[in-house]
Amino acid sequence: MDNNSDESPSEFVKYLDGLNNKKLNKYLGKKGVAEKLVQRGNSYFNKMWYAEAARIFDIVLEKTDTKHTYEILSKAGDSHYYTGNLEKSYKWYNELYTLYEDEINTDTFFKYTQTLKGTGKYRRAAALTKILRQKRNEPLNELESLNTNTWKGATQVTIKNLDINSKYSDFSPMFHNDSDIVYASAKDSSILTTRRYRWTNQPFLDLYVSKKKNDDGDLLPPKKFSKKINTKYHEASSAFSPDQKTIYFTRNNYGKRLKRGKNGINHLKIYRSQNIDGQWTSAEELPFNSEDYSTGHPTVSPDGKKLYFVSDMPGGFGETDIYVVDILENGAFSEPKNLGRAINSDTKEMFPYVTENSLYFSSNRPMGYGGLDVYKSDGSDKTFAGAMNLGEPINSNRDDFSYIVDASTGKGYFASNRKGGKGDDDIYSFAYTPNLNAIIGVVEDLDSGEALPSATVLLLQGNRMINETTVDEMGHYSFPNLNPTTNYMVVAKKEGYLNDSLAIQTADNKNIVVTQKLKAEIKQSAAEAIVKTFEPNNVYFSFDSYEITPSSAQELDKLITVLKSNKGLSLKIESHTDAIGSKAYNKYLSEKRAKSTKDYMVSQGIDPSRIISTSGFGEDRLLNNCGDSQSCPPGQHRLNRRSEFILIAE
Repeated sequence: MDNNSDESPSEFVKYLDGLNNKKLNKYLGKKGVAEKLVQRGNSYFNKMWYAEAARIFDIVLEKTDTKHTYEILSKAGDSHYYTGNLEKSYKWYNELYTLYEDEINTDTFFKYTQTLKGTGKYRRAAALTKILRQKRNEPLNELESLNTNTWKGATQVTIKNLDINSKYSDFSPMFHNDSDIVYASAKDSSILTTRRYRWTNQPFLDLYVSKKKNDDGDLLPPKKFSKKINTKYHEASSAFSPDQKTIYFTRNNYGKRLKRGKNGINHLKIYRSQNIDGQWTSAEELPFNSEDYSTGHPTVSPDGKKLYFVSDMPGGFGETDIYVVDILENGAFSEPKNLGRAINSDTKEMFPYVTENSLYFSSNRPMGYGGLDVYKSDGSDKTFAGAMNLGEPINSNRDDFSYIVDASTGKGYFASNRKGGKGDDDIYSFAYTPNLNAIIGVVEDLDSGEALPSATVLLLQGNRMINETTVDEMGHYSFPNLNPTTNYMVVAKKEGYLNDSLAIQTADNKNIVVTQKLKAEIKQSAAEAIVKTFEPNNVYFSFDSYEITPSSAQELDKLITVLKSNKGLSLKIESHTDAIGSKAYNKYLSEKRAKSTKDYMVSQGIDPSRIISTSGFGEDRLLNNCGDSQSCPPGQHRLNRRSEFILIAE
């Protein structure tokens, strides 16, 4: 079998795998066989038969003398990456990076960092992420803003692998009726069926339905969802209208056979079917589908008025973005609208799910745990806040996705291909224990006992500000979702009053109720009052830099305005660094920061004589414990890269 026919790739791979080492080596030793195998692997790869391509490239790279070229290593890594074998993908990407570091493109580089996280090499992934940002000409100081913002809404999460999982891919659960779960599976209950999806060499996906067995999330043995909806190709990712009479689902684009777009890819489309007299009608495709890009992963808002979905249509921000359309009363739809940068990134956003007040989705954006992670964004309709990573154990160093939750119970399901499962992708149930750790307080006038509306309250942990809020008309405020048995500092302040600081330790999943009473300030001279009440914010610097950033310039402009309005004020500038690098260099850098701070203020019209001194203290006055021997996240180091100010009334 040394011809180059692509008619039966699975059979050819089985033939190779069936040879013992002696026969395989003899076969590979024939003249021209290695070259033909590379051609065959390229052909499989181009047709997206990645499972077979991966096996062919492995044989070529591991058992022949074929040169390990950029193209072969890249395609070998990609083939394993697309089929979820991160260990083997890492092997070939790592060799590719070692041999061709200067040639590797940013897309392959990103997938390499994903395999590093997927195989537990987080430090290496973080280091290479910095290099990736340099290749893209993206500033390194922005890495601080990429730190994972992890949701703290639960103190405990219990997850469980379900009995319905097969050795194939089981994923995309969805609530149906009161006690059913509809999900997609590649398990093949028909003995006569031999069709396989070439991407992963698994059976094509069908929709299954299973009833809930108990309140612990267990499910009874499933059955096929509907003969009208399941076909010989893929059906997956379903969603239902609130009355459960309409189903939306993802299917391959096909007529009598699979259809391919201009780029040769068989795209996905969203279909709709109605339940009439207990039977599902033949499915119709939605009008915003296309022959040249994919739409899929639909989900319906709780009120049934909006449909959210995923697409790689032109004009998006990344590989796939989340879009929304209005479901009109006549069954038609509005034009798709991208959810914007608050949700979508430069990478993949997939598997949206909407509750009354939140959007959940999966993304492989940087600084996650690895692969696809589940994120939560609070909001409603088309306005959602920035996303929070749901953290462990929902997320792992593999792909975690198709998350659904009953907001009233804190229970739900998601899919993952993490280690320890029964197959490729498995469905897990989960149950949250809500996080009740909160500080609930009121701010009052010390003398009158009356509430102080519009007072500001800061929440600090150590020297780091965690949160800030403004009290309501009754003087009330709250800081929810805190860590248990943790020391915090609450600082209440209001113009015309002295600040009040209160040290608080949270309990074990309980609310802490506090009252803070502020004392009115004694009347002072104008200059003294400004010194007392105006507290200039620190000006922060990028790593290893003394340049004034736009945000720092805004803070300095506020200080400049005060100095210009009050001629009796003078200023001292004190600048600092983090503890990264030598003490001598940091002393020099801090002096440069003090000088650049002064130079900016002088350039904006401040008389140099009013700046009494500029001092650089290097790393001698750290605001936290991030010294030379301590491992700290970037955000903690940033707090130390600052200029501070002392106002002096003459």
